[in-house]
Amino acid sequence: QVQLVESGGGLVQAGGSLRLSCAASGRTVNNYNMGWYRQAPGKEREFVAVISWNGAYTHYADSVKGRFTISRDNVKNTVYLQMNSLKPEDTAIYYCNARLSLDDYWGQGTQVTVSS
Repeated sequence: QVQLVESGGGLVQAGGSLRLSCAASGRTVNNYNMGWYRQAPGKEREFVAVISWNGAYTHYADSVKGRFTISRDNVKNTVYLQMNSLKPEDTAIYYCNARLSLDDYWGQGTQVTVSS
C-alpha cells in the first residue's frame, strides 16, 4: 500500500505562487508515474500534470501549461507542483496520484484558493 499526503495549499492572491508537495509512504514510488489532479466546486476532477517514474517525461493540461511545473525527488519519495501566475480559476482541491499498472493511489487533497 502507498499513502500519499499533500501539503502546501492555501490562500493566495491572483498572480501569486504556491508550491504543493506530495509525500509518499508505505513503499517507494520511484517506479510509479506521479500526477496532480484538481476538483473545483461543482465540477469533475480534472487532470493537471503528470511526471514519469524517472522524471524524463512530463505533460500538462493546456490550462496550466507555462505556469505550473511538476517535479519529483525519488530520494525523498516526494512529488511537487510549482504553481506560478495563479488565477482565480485555479481554485480547487488538488490531489496527488501514484499509478503503476493496476496500482492507483490518491491522496486526501489540499485546498488552493486564489482570490481576485
